[in-house]
Amino acid sequence: MKIAVITGASSGMGREFVLQLEKKEKFDEIWVIARRKERLEELISLVKTPLRVMPLDLSSREGWDAYASALAEATPDVRVLVNASGFGRFGNYEEVALQDSLGMIDLNCKALVAMTELTLPYMQRGAKILELDSLSSFQPVPYINVYGATKAFVLSYSRALNVELSPRGIRVMAMCPGWVKTEFFDHAMKEGSSAVTYFNIMFTAAEVVKTGIRDLYHSKKDVSIHDFRVKAQVFGTKLLPHRLVMRIWMKQQKHSYQ
Repeated sequence: MKIAVITGASSGMGREFVLQLEKKEKFDEIWVIARRKERLEELISLVKTPLRVMPLDLSSREGWDAYASALAEATPDVRVLVNASGFGRFGNYEEVALQDSLGMIDLNCKALVAMTELTLPYMQRGAKILELDSLSSFQPVPYINVYGATKAFVLSYSRALNVELSPRGIRVMAMCPGWVKTEFFDHAMKEGSSAVTYFNIMFTAAEVVKTGIRDLYHSKKDVSIHDFRVKAQVFGTKLLPHRLVMRIWMKQQKHSYQ
């Protein structure tokens, strides 16, 4: 049984991957994973491929164990894994609760690694892994410090794992979008906070995912970046000292920086 597995499938880019991926490859099933069962079930009528709805909390070991048990029982051929679950909190360090900071590390890093490594025994040559990353992975980002650090981890992990898996013929690609208008912002922005107020370019989930799928299937890239303006920004972060990059960011957000 050939399947795709998509986490964070209840909203945002995870949901968009469910809608677009079946147009690129034929699967016997798509396993959709998120906490909100009713949001996952809404997808059933929107796609032709049969969906296996799996309401799991991947921030907990119980969620990983349930997924591992489902794999062991079905023994599928996982052709594509999309790790799109994750969350962020923006704000001054005093505005972001410790619980949220640790939660970002648990979901954005630990769960991503767990899902990847639990799935790999069920992947064969030609299989693909897309790890949802962020533009913030390329530079330190004040007021998004923990979130950005988790995404820097994802970038390094994905690129290194891609090299390790090359003898098996399995691709790993990090998708690093800029600002994307999704529910992510409803949860990331603390009401009343003025820490992050400037967003230079805002994309839709549909256009970013379209680029990610194209790069996953038609390139050898280990990093996918949507839009030439975002690519230019990434190029700049590689050339300029990070202290200067952070100074520019702080000026954009109208904060002083000594």
